[in-house]
Amino acid sequence: MEIMKSFDIKTKIYFGDDALDRLSQLPYKRVLVITDPFVVRSGMIQMITYRLSDADCEFEVFDDVVPDPPIEKISIGVKKMVQYNPDAVVAVGGGSAIDSAKAIKDFASRATGRTDVALIAIPTTSGTGSEVTAFSVISDPENNKKYPLVSDSLIPTEAILDAALVKSVPPAVTADTGMDVLTHAIEAYVSINNNEFSAALAEKAIEICGVFLLRSYLDNNDTHARKKMHVASCLAGLAFNSASLGLNHGIAHAVGAKFHIPHGRANAMLLPHIIEFNSDINKHSKSRSEYLPAVKKYVNIAKLLGLSNFNTITTVRSLVNWIQFMMKEMNMPMSVSQCGVDKTEYFNSIDAMAENALNDACTKTNPRVPSKVEVVSILKDLYDEERW
Repeated sequence: MEIMKSFDIKTKIYFGDDALDRLSQLPYKRVLVITDPFVVRSGMIQMITYRLSDADCEFEVFDDVVPDPPIEKISIGVKKMVQYNPDAVVAVGGGSAIDSAKAIKDFASRATGRTDVALIAIPTTSGTGSEVTAFSVISDPENNKKYPLVSDSLIPTEAILDAALVKSVPPAVTADTGMDVLTHAIEAYVSINNNEFSAALAEKAIEICGVFLLRSYLDNNDTHARKKMHVASCLAGLAFNSASLGLNHGIAHAVGAKFHIPHGRANAMLLPHIIEFNSDINKHSKSRSEYLPAVKKYVNIAKLLGLSNFNTITTVRSLVNWIQFMMKEMNMPMSVSQCGVDKTEYFNSIDAMAENALNDACTKTNPRVPSKVEVVSILKDLYDEERW
């Protein structure tokens, strides 16, 4: 018997050409804009502020946001928000800026008792999907940990997807964030919490990545590809908000917290290893009469990407090969060693990273339950690409 589930999208999504014009129609009188220094320095912030002025909004800009938002930066933002007391928060930036804004708004609301403050998320990268999710990832640098916060109160009120904001994203960031989208969609698809609604969203996101990710990497001016990847990021966010993620993210959080490898890059390096683990299929595998439950899903994903192959083993292998091909085409590192991480320091950290990965909230919905020994093995293999 299947237990009752629910699926809801709480965020109103504005997309298409001139989606930013939604800001000119905001009904709020006092707005706190939370962003990162690059958005201000590059002048991109003016695309936001002139529209807020058109809406007769008073506003202030808080731009003390850094990658992998640490707890102390969040507390500075909370103080700012409590002091300014806005009706709405507008978050502009990549995953770190949106995650920071979500945490700042949530903690400030608890401190003041105000639960009516709107959150409008405007992503400037096509990656995390944070503009529609109940997740925010906060860092604790002292303990080399990342904490995924999960609460419905973190879900933005509105999301604005305007591809004009992603035109200037450099190729390396396009690659990292695009592979983050693909990982979100694949992990949501094979998650033990998956359902028909999350699967439909994940399938579409995967399909878009297959056609448009490399195009958006190769040509900054391919506006059509950029628009498509911006939508795919949001679709994948909606998928994992419903189905959650898996071991790929659990380990990526642990490795990223310790060695500050960009999140999407860590996800991409892990993805072939996790598919091998979840499917129990590697280059030495032979056909068998029964496969693990996730295998059928990976075969479906391969078919969505046009990789349908000779049999189950070769189809799952073709998915792993395609991911590695994409990473090579986008000049991404295939292993931790290629990220310049010291081998001794890395191997000395494996035990602690494995513990953190097993305790990560994302790991709980992985289709195959990992042991510590298995996570340690994946982390060892991740250091050097020679295993392939």
